[in-house]
Amino acid sequence: MSTQPLLQRTANKRIALPVRVEPKVAFANERTFLSWLHFTVILGGLAVGLLNFGDKVGKISAAIFSFVAVGIMGYALYTYHWRASSIRKGGRGPYDDRLGPTILCAALLVSVIVNFILRFIEGN
Repeated sequence: MSTQPLLQRTANKRIALPVRVEPKVAFANERTFLSWLHFTVILGGLAVGLLNFGDKVGKISAAIFSFVAVGIMGYALYTYHWRASSIRKGGRGPYDDRLGPTILCAALLVSVIVNFILRFIEGN
């Protein structure tokens, strides 16, 4: 019998193996992008409704909501392309973004607060 161990260690050699990314990761990226676009369509519909049936404050709020919707569309497109290129390059992730949704929710909150403030100022 041999006195050497069954599994011998090599001298810290790294073996490059291709990383296989499953197709469900790319489909999840596309599904997330479409979800963000669905939200922007709803927000844009709210802006159009305010624009058509609102007074001066409604039109100002419609403009603010439209800018927020366009900003969300831009964020969604940028994030989609960033994740898609990371997936194609075989990146290991994580593919999440914690700063973007926080900023977008804050922008939406500010636009709703501005809408309420303008409505109360006009009422007085």
